[in-house]
Amino acid sequence: MGEEPDLMSRPRTPFTTRLAQVGVFARTPEGHAAVLGMIGSFMIMFGGFGAGSVRRQDPLLETAHLSWLRFGHGLVLSTLTVWIGVILMITAWVRLGRTTIGGGVSLNELRAIIPMWIGPLLLSVPMFSRDAYSYLAQGALLRDGFDPYKDGPVVNPGILLDNVSNVWTTTTAPYGPIFLMLGRGITSLTGDNVVAGTIVLRLAMLPGLALMMWAVPHIARHLGGKPAVALWLAVLNPLVLIHLIGGVHNEMLMVGLMAAGIAMVLERHHVAGIAVVAIGVGIKATAGIALPFLVWIWMVHEREKRAQDSDAKPNDIVLFGKTAGAGVGVFAVIFVAASALAGVGIGWLTALSGSAKIINWLSLPTIMAHLITVGASLFGDLSLPPVLKVTRLICAIALLLILCWTWWRFRRSEKEAVLGILIAFIAIVILSPAALPWYYSWPLALAAGFALSTTTLMILVGLSTWLMLVFQPDGSIGLYTFPHVAAATFAAVVAAMSLRTVDPLRLRASNDDTPVPKVTQAAPGAA
Repeated sequence: MGEEPDLMSRPRTPFTTRLAQVGVFARTPEGHAAVLGMIGSFMIMFGGFGAGSVRRQDPLLETAHLSWLRFGHGLVLSTLTVWIGVILMITAWVRLGRTTIGGGVSLNELRAIIPMWIGPLLLSVPMFSRDAYSYLAQGALLRDGFDPYKDGPVVNPGILLDNVSNVWTTTTAPYGPIFLMLGRGITSLTGDNVVAGTIVLRLAMLPGLALMMWAVPHIARHLGGKPAVALWLAVLNPLVLIHLIGGVHNEMLMVGLMAAGIAMVLERHHVAGIAVVAIGVGIKATAGIALPFLVWIWMVHEREKRAQDSDAKPNDIVLFGKTAGAGVGVFAVIFVAASALAGVGIGWLTALSGSAKIINWLSLPTIMAHLITVGASLFGDLSLPPVLKVTRLICAIALLLILCWTWWRFRRSEKEAVLGILIAFIAIVILSPAALPWYYSWPLALAAGFALSTTTLMILVGLSTWLMLVFQPDGSIGLYTFPHVAAATFAAVVAAMSLRTVDPLRLRASNDDTPVPKVTQAAPGAA
């Protein structure tokens, strides 16, 4: 008999090679950060069963004799578990950021970490928001023959209605016809099963995440940013993953489609790109802000092409007419087709005002109204509602002027046009009647594509961390509780400083104060 072959000398299969690569990565600092973030995600999932945006009556917890997690000491334990998980994910994200800025993590490694971090969240209850229940109830309205643009969920009693936040039970749907059709399809498949409906709804958001994973690095290559840094900032960000996947928000689809459409237009696939953004508008109207700016990018490309083909200077008015006309035509076809398939009209545009029911410190008109009423209280009694009405009107006028100015000002190049979209989104978030933490995912997806200094990244890390922490796991607002805001602010400052310094609080015996290299501009196409 011959000698037994040496197992170590056998040629490796692709599977064993991949396992070896995973093992090597797991032993690196970035691998440790990936595992730490996954542990945090699991803690959010487990804590969410008691402290998340749970159903008002949860037979699953009762059957498993775990309903105690929702009350008393059980609720305290669940809440603590969620917050520890959130802090672990933020810590892991900042650690990855330090390495990514220095060029130590590749795009593929970052993409591989994303499933690790969202896997547990796919099985969690809705976190930090109850919007998923509203989505299902609105989809059931269309399924059962109602018009969600005319009727609120209250007209369709049942289990799905029972879990909708009271403030939204009478509110008509502010979302596009494509999203309503998605809700109708999900509720037709899962019926009134809230758990199954939530899981399928969350799975339906994953194409948006995949589009962001593809589009954000592509946008960065066109704008001079670093693709890996852009992916880390705009996609791996806990504000994005926890709120958009854990919270089940349709921003995941809308932002993914919008970013993909912009990337396609930048790569000169103009009609396809505008069509993709139009589909995003069919999810949520906010994506439509990008469309007028995409006309400028298309014009720039056409001007460059004609200048190469002919010595004659192209007529900008003619170019604008052709590109704008084509863009409007593509959008109209998709929008009309979606509305016809859904069997609804354009009532969702009037329903957008429903967000005015939200009052918190994240929007400038609300801040102004609060400051005015507090100041007026020194001299007399002035209630918030009439003041808020005036401040919202002032900010609405300012927003309209800013949008018009921005669209005209940033028209000369690709980079200017994308910067214009970014400024427009920031203006909308700040000046709109209401704002919520996950709204900041709109501008973040574009800001990440630019060449950003380490200082700018620190500011964005601090802002993302603060926004992630100012809401409670059950979806309630923590902005009016001073200790909560103070703790969130402290954590945000530490997170921002940690992007540059390993131990900003000097808690270790030997502190490594080696600064992180500044992000320099990358050549277009750099990996």
